[in-house]
Amino acid sequence: MQNNRPLTAQRALVTWRSLLLGVLLIPINVYWLTIVEVKYYSLDGSCLPLFIEPVFTIFIVILFNFVLKATFKRYALTQAELLVVYIMVVLSVTFSGHDTLQNMFGAIVHQYWFATPENEWQQLFFRYIPSWLTISDKNILKGFYEGESTFYLESHFKAWLKPLFYWALLFLSMIFLMLCLNSIIRKRWTEHEKLAYPIIQLPLGMSQDGGSRLFRNKVMWMGFAVAATIAIINGLNYIYPTVPKIPYIKQTNVGYVFTDRPLNALRWVRISMYPFAIGIAFFLPLDLSFSCWFFFVVRLLELVIRASLGTRRFPALNEQASGAWIMLFVLAIWGTRRHLFEVFKKVIGMPSNLDDSTEPLRYRWAVLGALSSMVFIAVFSAMAGMAIWVIFIFFGLYFILSIAMTRVRAELGTPHEIYFVNPNDIMANAIGTRRLDPASMTMMSMFYWFNRCYRNHPMPNQLEAFKMAETAKISNSGLLLAMLIASIVSILATFWANLDITYRNGAIAKAVGFKSWLGWESFNRLQRWLLNPSGPDVAGISYMGIGAFFTMVMMIMRMRFFWWPFHPAGYALAISFAMDYFWFAFFISWLIKLFILRFGGIRSHQKAVPFFLGLILGDYITGSIWAIIGPIVGIRTYKIFI
Repeated sequence: MQNNRPLTAQRALVTWRSLLLGVLLIPINVYWLTIVEVKYYSLDGSCLPLFIEPVFTIFIVILFNFVLKATFKRYALTQAELLVVYIMVVLSVTFSGHDTLQNMFGAIVHQYWFATPENEWQQLFFRYIPSWLTISDKNILKGFYEGESTFYLESHFKAWLKPLFYWALLFLSMIFLMLCLNSIIRKRWTEHEKLAYPIIQLPLGMSQDGGSRLFRNKVMWMGFAVAATIAIINGLNYIYPTVPKIPYIKQTNVGYVFTDRPLNALRWVRISMYPFAIGIAFFLPLDLSFSCWFFFVVRLLELVIRASLGTRRFPALNEQASGAWIMLFVLAIWGTRRHLFEVFKKVIGMPSNLDDSTEPLRYRWAVLGALSSMVFIAVFSAMAGMAIWVIFIFFGLYFILSIAMTRVRAELGTPHEIYFVNPNDIMANAIGTRRLDPASMTMMSMFYWFNRCYRNHPMPNQLEAFKMAETAKISNSGLLLAMLIASIVSILATFWANLDITYRNGAIAKAVGFKSWLGWESFNRLQRWLLNPSGPDVAGISYMGIGAFFTMVMMIMRMRFFWWPFHPAGYALAISFAMDYFWFAFFISWLIKLFILRFGGIRSHQKAVPFFLGLILGDYITGSIWAIIGPIVGIRTYKIFI
């Protein structure tokens, strides 16, 4: 405890100018992101573990900071200030990005616009939808879906105000609960276990010494040039097809060569060599990057076996993945159990060796805040029609997956697009839809918007922010204030940006990136549940158990034997959807890193680090420039991902 107190005095306070700059940049970043993802669908910047737009934004801020350092040095931003600005912009993406509030707009009014006599949605579940969470007036929805209108009408504003207010309360309470949980686990995962946090290496490197150190590194600019050249050439090819393109960078089908059974099960296999993915994977431990691509290959072999046997259920990858992710949560909590016990002692006033004076929230307040948020979420959901026992299982599973993803990101930094692992599917398999009442299933479908893919999940980004604060010696309590301010500004900016763009262009008219598919997924599945109720899926539960067992065994082997090459998180990621885009890029990065370490050692590895940071930065900056050119010219442009 005594050793921690001097550290408190050394921590930099969060300055008002960094807060102001962050607040000013959030609406700009949110509107830009919404334009390129919702209207043009020309940059999937929020689909990656390291968001694209915030990297570009802080890059521009650093360039201006160089000018300040050269002219008015005393006014130049410090690393702490740059990181506060970066973190606030990052948090805005967790609100406005692909798998959060963008999804919400694609789901909460979908049922009223697309209901037909044929799909019988009105008869099946309209009576279970709370009127205060949606809009049923087609006069209001006409401009939203067809465009050629404006949100800035009194009738439109009043119609959206009530449902968005309640959805904002729910989402902000979930965000605050995540902040409380991160405040509780931060010290253990960050200071005691010293997890790697690979994702933060680029923003830390960019902001160090105001950006001077990294931006003066010639090796970094070599990597930057490689990635930028690829993005420029392929970007020109996208607009002018006569320009030759560099192949195999984005998803390229190589499975078309497999035409005969059972190998034709691989006909959809694609490879990619995204420069940013190769760069990010370089910072992963070798056992994880190896496990990611190795288990993906195993997954392909399982599909071949299924085709040869003629069975439909094997290998039940979705159920295996569900079990694996739940077990990753169990293992994370088991490894944190002693710390959690000390937190409990601290909360109830017993003597404890934990010092929480430097935490974002003192443990007693963090626990109280978490419990209060849980109560609010439960009351909200009960008022919306969900049964109490369904609420606890549904949100329990959501936060189990959230903590598991946060742990994987903190330790390993990998993408976590686990599309087929969510509370809806897990409950339908394990409990059966016959045991769920229609009102509960309807609200589960209404909540699907924050349970679909988790790519821009807020909780991992929050914990990474606290890790950056520790590294740069920023006050955790000050950063918490900045994050709370960023949350309020971000949700308002996101609501405004989505409604402005959809009413101008039409959600299903000109907004080619609008997430209408989420509404179809939500309510078509609800229709199936209501028309064809089912009991517990015994086979599915068994495969979930197999996935959990394999994960546990691999963790035990990893802890017992130094030579064990398989990481359980790699297994969970590979059998989810997370590795479909990245497995070959991870293989390339693993091979390069293995070669460097084996023949050059740690020193060569350290010298190579700037090059791979340059790969990420060059890809992100060039991709962002294309995403600026597109809206200015009014066309879709090349995107560096998918």
